[in-house]
Amino acid sequence: MKKMRAGLMVALVGFGALSVVHAAEYEDVARVTSVTPQYEQVNYPQQECRTEYVTVQRQQQRGVGGSILGGVAGGIIGNQVGGGSGRTVATAAGAIAGAIVGDRMENNDAGVVTEHQPVRQCRTVDNWQSRPNGYLVTYEYHGRSYTAVMPHDPGERMRVRVSVMPR
Repeated sequence: MKKMRAGLMVALVGFGALSVVHAAEYEDVARVTSVTPQYEQVNYPQQECRTEYVTVQRQQQRGVGGSILGGVAGGIIGNQVGGGSGRTVATAAGAIAGAIVGDRMENNDAGVVTEHQPVRQCRTVDNWQSRPNGYLVTYEYHGRSYTAVMPHDPGERMRVRVSVMPR
């Protein structure tokens, strides 16, 4: 039983010694000596678009309404002129002549038409911008200078975690 107690005592002392060997940590305050913003270049591509007017030529469609109306009118007039079998010939000739005149009146300026059509042209351009990605902070603690990159400006003083370990 004495040996067991002695072993237990040695174990307790050993565990106690282990906890002493671990580092002691605490928080303190350090003086900030400089803060420099750090930037990175980021590309935000954008589309630039503009409208240009392009000259386009197209064939105008011919109408048939003038030919039809001219043919009917010419046929009626030709029918009034002739008599007997000549009446049929006059009606046919009047219809043909009326169709030609009606077509020319309707489609007098038919042909190639020039138009200006809008054409939208776009291109992607680089848009590089600087954005902050942290702060390079130099601080002093117990006469020594340290540097760290931080996500924000800590101000004139900052909290530091101090760890003490035996050598």
